[in-house]
Amino acid sequence: MIRAMWVVGSFGIGVLAAVFAAQPPGDESSAAKYDHTKVSVVCRDGHEQPIKSMDDLLLRRTHTLLGMQKAMGELPSSDRRCPLDVKIESESESDGVILRRITFAPEEGDRVPALVMMKKSIASDSPAMLCLHQTTGIGKGEPAGLGGLENLHYAKELAARGFVCLVPDYPSFGDYPYDFRTQGKHYASGSMKAIWNNIRAVDLLCEMKEVDPSRIGCIGHSLGGHNTLFTAAFDQRIRAVVTSCGFTGFHDYYKGNLQGWTSDRYMPRIREIYGNDPDKVPFDFPEILAAIVPRAIFVNAPLNDDNFDNQGVRKVIAEVRPLLSIAGVSDNSLVAEYPDCAHDFPDDVRERAYKWLEKQLAKPLKPAQK
Repeated sequence: MIRAMWVVGSFGIGVLAAVFAAQPPGDESSAAKYDHTKVSVVCRDGHEQPIKSMDDLLLRRTHTLLGMQKAMGELPSSDRRCPLDVKIESESESDGVILRRITFAPEEGDRVPALVMMKKSIASDSPAMLCLHQTTGIGKGEPAGLGGLENLHYAKELAARGFVCLVPDYPSFGDYPYDFRTQGKHYASGSMKAIWNNIRAVDLLCEMKEVDPSRIGCIGHSLGGHNTLFTAAFDQRIRAVVTSCGFTGFHDYYKGNLQGWTSDRYMPRIREIYGNDPDKVPFDFPEILAAIVPRAIFVNAPLNDDNFDNQGVRKVIAEVRPLLSIAGVSDNSLVAEYPDCAHDFPDDVRERAYKWLEKQLAKPLKPAQK
């Protein structure tokens, strides 16, 4: 088990533990009893009670991770880790920003193609961002500005602002051919494989001399938007997240038709075990956002997104917002923007998201006192 303890000084909430294991401790029977659209209660000893403290929030988070693993398969244990064995394939520079093509090993027998982007003049102990791409054939190339939609070049734009950006391919996209039935035989879902790869990507950022390990965020659009949330739910080293067009409540996703979540690339158990029924799926997005609190969340949810229903997003935000005061954090720790556009990440919203990230990751966190 890997633990990274940090004092969250300005938040006044004491110590957060970044803990990830194959199976988080908790009462699995309690986890199954929830209305997953509601996050105001926690189950202790088989009985629901209102969430009133950080201890309550952390217990509900444990139950949420159990539910996610029922649908996604177990998060690998720490013995799946191997040396990252980073290999640099090429390096170039444009407008003062270095672009480095690399691969790294998330586990034995696999290598993830990725890009590292940062200013040539980058200081040590800089903030860093894990940048996750949407469903697009060029994968990591789009956030890096090597093609695709200009509104999704967020890694390129964040690197120019002084962030160290790591941009991996999701399995089966970009330069990462991947057969989920053969290569992914140790995983019950492509979603969990991606979460594990992303956790190892955070390991990589933490090892870079240019990066302050206490100043790491994650950003993504669409596929990258929900994988940002999934990864941050499990890995508390991620201090701030930006999710663009990445989710809505399961009951509001195409009026409860969850077929789009069920390919091998995502979570086939939603079809095979839970019958595409949002009432039966053992987690939902209010729980995932609640599992990230008290860390900071920025949501871009366009009014006319035909994939992730805007009204469903608003329900999630309304359900989670009361938890901020319990966690002792400001309203700015959960920001939601609702631009009048379709499935997009418009210029003005990206600019506000970047400024928000700069503020959230401005100061280092001090290691916890033992």
